[in-house]
Amino acid sequence: MSLSYLGQQITIYFGSFLVVIGVVGNIINITVFASIRSYRTTPCTFYFLVGSFFDILYIMLNLVSRIVISGVGFDLTRTSVSWCKIRNFSLAFVSLCSLTCSCLATIDQYCATSKNVFIRRLSNIKRAPAVLIIMIIIWLCHGIPFLLYFDISSTTNTCRSTNSAFTIYFPSVYILTLNCIIPVLIMSIFGYLTYRNIHSTRALAEQQADRQLMKMILIETVLVIISYIQYGVNGAYTVITAGMVKDSNRLSIENFVATLSNLMCYLYFSGSCYMFMLSSSRFRAAVKRLFCCLRATNQINPNI
Repeated sequence: MSLSYLGQQITIYFGSFLVVIGVVGNIINITVFASIRSYRTTPCTFYFLVGSFFDILYIMLNLVSRIVISGVGFDLTRTSVSWCKIRNFSLAFVSLCSLTCSCLATIDQYCATSKNVFIRRLSNIKRAPAVLIIMIIIWLCHGIPFLLYFDISSTTNTCRSTNSAFTIYFPSVYILTLNCIIPVLIMSIFGYLTYRNIHSTRALAEQQADRQLMKMILIETVLVIISYIQYGVNGAYTVITAGMVKDSNRLSIENFVATLSNLMCYLYFSGSCYMFMLSSSRFRAAVKRLFCCLRATNQINPNI
């Protein structure tokens, strides 16, 4: 059994598993965060709510197409220039928006738990949509080069950057810096500062709701670290060894490792709901009530 075939099978089966748990989990996130008033009025969970929409989009745009390519060998990016451009633009935009939501949620919890009154006032549900809109506009503008420079190569018949400068920017700045280093640093730093704030202030330490949100933030930080550090390491290796001459065996191993690394990255987009349930009894209770309501509805209207 070749590594290429093994990588395809892992993509099909493990990828399909990630799609199912990711879509279901993010729908649960959206339903819980949108239906419970205490969550709706908290900037932190507002960012989680919006981030769940972006997570579903990313899973459907990227992971589903990977599964289709591995399963049936059909890759629309090789035949449609428009899809080649739109898909890469969408992936760059959606992934950065999702990571931004997680970073903003972590920063918000730091502000909400700060001793400083001015910093604490920055945690405001009225400001949250405006902050998020600004970041969305920034990432939309950032995605314009993806529309301009991605095209189907006439030599390799693959969708790739046709601009030499952007070819360097894509792995070194977009993947390593914007997708890996900056989000991990922001969430790690502000997650630690939030933990320190909530344990250094008695009034906050006595508030169970704040501890629940802090646990959700910290578990989200752990999820980002697990998903993206290995992805960044593999990306850094790819950049460093790009100019080296490699035999077919080494290329096969590197492609297999890259496949595993890409799939591990989807844990961030698929796993937040389950991490929230693991870390927060309040969130678990809300999910349980949601399923009880659905079950009661089905019993009352069995034919619907």
